[in-house]
Amino acid sequence: MAKIIVMGLGPGSEEAISLGTINKLKESKQVFLRTSKHPVVAKFPLWNIEYKALDNFYEAKSFEEVYQDITNFLLTKAKKYGEIVYVVPGSPLVAESSVQILQDSAKIQEVKIEICPALSFLDAIYPIIQKDPSLGMQTLDAVQSDLEKINPALDALICQVYNRFVASDLKLSLMEYYPDQFMIKVIRAAGVKGLERIESIPLYQLDHLDWVDHLTTVFVPALDKKSAAKCDYPLDPLVDVLKSLLSPTGCPWDKEQTHETLKRYLLEEAYEVIDAIDNKDMNNLSEELGDLLLQIVFHSSLASVRDDFDLNDVIFGITEKMIRRHPHVFANTKVSDADEVLVNWDKIKEKEKGRKPKGLLGDIPRSMSALMYADKLQARASKVGFDWDNVTGAFSKLDEEILELKEAIKGTNGEVYDELGDVLFSIVNVARFVNLNPEEALFSTIRKFRKRFNYLEEKANQSGKEIQEFSLDQLDKWWEESKLK
Repeated sequence: MAKIIVMGLGPGSEEAISLGTINKLKESKQVFLRTSKHPVVAKFPLWNIEYKALDNFYEAKSFEEVYQDITNFLLTKAKKYGEIVYVVPGSPLVAESSVQILQDSAKIQEVKIEICPALSFLDAIYPIIQKDPSLGMQTLDAVQSDLEKINPALDALICQVYNRFVASDLKLSLMEYYPDQFMIKVIRAAGVKGLERIESIPLYQLDHLDWVDHLTTVFVPALDKKSAAKCDYPLDPLVDVLKSLLSPTGCPWDKEQTHETLKRYLLEEAYEVIDAIDNKDMNNLSEELGDLLLQIVFHSSLASVRDDFDLNDVIFGITEKMIRRHPHVFANTKVSDADEVLVNWDKIKEKEKGRKPKGLLGDIPRSMSALMYADKLQARASKVGFDWDNVTGAFSKLDEEILELKEAIKGTNGEVYDELGDVLFSIVNVARFVNLNPEEALFSTIRKFRKRFNYLEEKANQSGKEIQEFSLDQLDKWWEESKLK
C-alpha cells in the first residue's frame, strides 16, 4: 500500500525542529515541500537533505485549487515510489488545509497517511501573547477562512497574512466587528532569532506595515464583555443556510424573492407569533419566533447580496440603539417612573435623527393596520394636549359619531363610508383611554366568535344536517350554549 509521511518544519527556528524529523528527511529519497519559503529550509543543504519544492503550484487561481493540485501530485508520486515524505510549515494538523485535503483524498484512493508530530506556529506565539488557548482561542486563516464567523467575544489568531493586500482585506473584514482604534498585535516569524518582529497597532493601521510576509500572524484580543455581548447567541448556522439557499445552486423560489415579495410572509409570521402568545402555547411560540427570525435573516441576507447591509449591521444597530435609549440603565440618567422613561426615549429618538421630525405624525409607518395606525395617531396628538380630558369625552364623541352614522345610513346626512370611519376612529379613542389595544381586542372577539361558531358547526354535524338547514332560533340556542363552554 502506498504511503505518505507528513512532517512539519515547526514555527521557523532551527531549535524548534526535532532531531527525528531531520534524520527522517536525511534518509528519505522522495521529499516534497509545500513551500520552500520557511527559515529552516536554508539549513537543508548543510543537513544533506534533498527535496523538491512545490511553489510552482501556487500559480493556480485559488488556494483550494493549489492544494487539490498538490494532493493529486503527491498521491501520484506515492503510488509510483511506494513511500514519500510531504513537508509543511509548522505542524501538519494546525491550520494546514493542504493536509486536510490530502487526508480526504488518500482515503478514497487507499493511500496510507502517517502524521508525524511537530511544533506549530501557535506554540511560538502563545508565549508572546501570554494567552492560554484552552480558555477559548479562535484560529483563522486570512486567505481561506470565512471571517464572517469570527466571534469577537473570543481571542483570535489569524494566520497567512502574507502581504499588504491580504492585510488590507483582513482589516476591512475585522472593522465590521471591532472599532477602528481597537489594538491588535502583529507578529512575524515568532520565535525565529533575527526575523521575529512584534508590533501593537490600532486595527486601522494593519495594512500600513511594509514588513508583513508569509510568516505573519495577527492576534486580535476579545472585545470586552459589554461590546461582545451580541455574539453570545450566534446566528451563523441560520445565516449559512440562507447563503446556500440564495447561492447560484440554491433554491429557485428563494432566489426569486425580494424585500417586497417577502412582506406578506413577515406580516403573517408576526401574526402567528401573536396567536401563539394569546393561546399561551409556549412550544408553538418557540417555533413561530423561529419563523419570524427566519424572515429577519432572509431580509438581511438579501441586503448582504447587494452590499446594502448584513445581519451584523442589524444586530449592532439595535444593540447600540437600546443602550443609547436606556441612559437610566447604562449611564447616569435618573428617572422616577415608566412615563419619564418614555419621555426620554422620544427626546433621544429625535436627537438621533439629527433633524426636525416631519411633524408629530410624520414618521408613523403607513403600512400599519388601520386600528394600530389610528391608535398611534391619537397617542401622538395627545402628547401636545390635543385630546379629551377623560374617557367620558371620548364616549360622548363616540355616541355622536354613531348617531351620524345612523343618519347617513338613512340617507339623510353625509356619506356612510366617512361616518363609519369616524365611528371606528372614535372606538379606538375609547380603547386608548382604558389602556386597551384595539387591534388585540378585536382579535380577541374574532377568536371568540370563531370558537362559538365552531360549536354551532359541531352541533349541526352531530344532528346529521348542514348548518344552513337549522332555524335561526336553534342556532341562537346553540350560540348561548357555546358561551358556557
